[in-house]
Amino acid sequence: MPPEIPTENVEARVEPVTGALPSIGWRWDPETDILSGSFKGNRKSGGLTGTVELTDDEGSVAVLDVNNGVICGLDVVVWPEVTTTPTLQVPARLTDGRVVLPSRPSRPGVASVEVDTTLSVQTNASESVFHLRIGPQRSVEVVRVADNFYIEVDPQGGLAGFWLANVPPFTAFEEDL
Repeated sequence: MPPEIPTENVEARVEPVTGALPSIGWRWDPETDILSGSFKGNRKSGGLTGTVELTDDEGSVAVLDVNNGVICGLDVVVWPEVTTTPTLQVPARLTDGRVVLPSRPSRPGVASVEVDTTLSVQTNASESVFHLRIGPQRSVEVVRVADNFYIEVDPQGGLAGFWLANVPPFTAFEEDL
């Protein structure tokens, strides 16, 4: 069982990125409704390599993929209630960069951390854009970390949410008859 952090605030900081942003493709698992996407991290060292599991009291679960401290992927495993906002779109004001979780000494062999929080999701009418919020709505900086993946960081340096763009339509698994 991973160590548990009983807080809504996951510390994060924004670092500049050199070169082109990575590419990410979102994909659905038709049997489980899990939405996943990740890219190869390009930071050479420092920080956790593993997962950060965000869970809430309703049973929702989102898992961050972290490589050398850099958030480089997201899996929405158990969905919170999804609300539709027909005109939802990624904010226009963006910073290009990478979002890094702080480097802390950890116990040897720890590659996963669990965080208790509150999760909520909004989508647009075509379900091609999703906004996964951590905790309450608040002022944020939106960081473009990949071509279709944006991470929100609040002014206090807390992870606040994620924007997923160009998500393909969900196709339910159909058994052959």
